[in-house]
Amino acid sequence: MLFKYIQVALEKAEYKRLDDDSWYAEIPGFEGVWANSTSVEECRKELIEVLEEWLILKLKDGDAVPVVNNIDINIKEIVTT
Repeated sequence: MLFKYIQVALEKAEYKRLDDDSWYAEIPGFEGVWANSTSVEECRKELIEVLEEWLILKLKDGDAVPVVNNIDINIKEIVTT
């Protein structure tokens, strides 16, 4: 499920070539997840690493992460009675 979540999130990435010929990418809805590199391929690799690290920190801290295409990886608290 995590692999699928990352793949779907990456499909939403927006790439832009900057004036210095480097590439910038971000994923709308994922605040702080962005990358910048000399080629679009390297930019995508960096974006994947940033997204993975961002997800790990968010989940570890109990922060909510966006639901993407109905894929919800948020940790749910189970209440027992």
